[in-house]
Amino acid sequence: MSAGATPVTLQSIRACFDGIVPAMMATSNAEGTPNVAYLSQVYYVDERHVALSFQFFNKTRQNILANPYGTVLVMHPMTCGFYRLQLRYLRTETSGPLFEGMKAQLAGIASHTGLADVFKLLGSDVYQVLAIDDVPGHRVAEPPPRLDMLAALRRLSQRLSYCTSTDELLQASLAVLSEQLDVRHAMVLMLDTASQRLYTVASCGYEQSGIGSEIEMGHGVIGVCARERTPVRISHMTNAASYTHAVRTSMQEIEPQLGLATDIPFPGLAEPHSQLAAPIVSAGQLLGVLFVESPQEMRFGFQDEDALVSMAGHLGAALALLQVEAEPEAVDATQPPRAQSPLATTTPPAPAPLPTAPAGPALLVRRYGANNSIFIDQNYLIKGVAGAILWKLLCEYTQQGRCEFSNRELRLDPNIRLPDVADNLEARLVLLHRRLLESRPGIHLEKTGRGRFRLCVERPLQLAEIAA
Repeated sequence: MSAGATPVTLQSIRACFDGIVPAMMATSNAEGTPNVAYLSQVYYVDERHVALSFQFFNKTRQNILANPYGTVLVMHPMTCGFYRLQLRYLRTETSGPLFEGMKAQLAGIASHTGLADVFKLLGSDVYQVLAIDDVPGHRVAEPPPRLDMLAALRRLSQRLSYCTSTDELLQASLAVLSEQLDVRHAMVLMLDTASQRLYTVASCGYEQSGIGSEIEMGHGVIGVCARERTPVRISHMTNAASYTHAVRTSMQEIEPQLGLATDIPFPGLAEPHSQLAAPIVSAGQLLGVLFVESPQEMRFGFQDEDALVSMAGHLGAALALLQVEAEPEAVDATQPPRAQSPLATTTPPAPAPLPTAPAGPALLVRRYGANNSIFIDQNYLIKGVAGAILWKLLCEYTQQGRCEFSNRELRLDPNIRLPDVADNLEARLVLLHRRLLESRPGIHLEKTGRGRFRLCVERPLQLAEIAA
């Protein structure tokens, strides 16, 4: 390195670790006999560590166990510059976030090179980087950044700060991805802690929104991201079944003899060549996953990963804050209004007019108690907690004529069985609201204030409950 040159850091050469160009590793045994071999993967861990893929118990592996020092030569895919890493072996991880992140990336590399049956990760070998040498030689100028990630994060922060509902938060996040980062296909999924599934609450860029579609924890890029609470990035299309869109089929859960299908098609691309998922976490608790994909190979680099992780962090904090602020202050529609102070000069709002009796043929609404699946006429609508919420609303509408409800009363209702106190009730209402809008069954929800909403029914209802 010439005098005054900027020191090379792992952060500055992270593009070398995307698996585009194979690396070479030199090791020696206890007697000093050298060995050089190609590596499938060098994985960035942090500013002082990398991980190498342990796939075979070969000469390199034997040497490292006997002599923990080695040298790896990597090449920058944009500048063609070479860098030499001096390493010391620390440990091998066979599970957890690091292992799963490497496993997913390796699956993409293997499918891209036609070696999916050969590349199998046995472990993640973690190394301390002792030194980085900038190897002299000709190189080309690195192209300018494709997008200004920092500006995109600033724009997201600004937009989220003005959001007053979960729906607004979700739409703002997807809008920034599209407008600022040129991401055409994205979705947000929230976690159902009871079933350990993720359900889609917002999406953009797909022919079908897929609102309400589900993925098992641990299945696919999204499920692995959620289970390990770590970003997962794949830069090439993979044929590995564990990283394709894995949507749970629950068709036989309710009444096998009826053959009632309750799956909503997942909105993902048929042939994604790049995928990136980031966990949405708040106060150490997983809330969901922010997911993007593209039909282009190598569409998402490490800068996109950093940006998406930051965006997911902003979204998680905003969702948690909104949940805490909105519900305790919401007015319970079942209780009389509190007395006004004698000094108050604000005129109380006029009561909402009573709804006119709906006309037309009756809608048959069936609820299956096994998992709160709701069918309207012959069409499946929703299940789970959202299904329980809708059934409560419809029962109170038909029995008491109620149309006005509050988030708080739903939270306190034991029959709805929210999984835990941290479960995002507003996300369930967003899911229900959008499914009703898309299905257009003659029932919909209208927001009437902070933590309050109205049930709107356009036709008479006939409710039928089928026991579990």
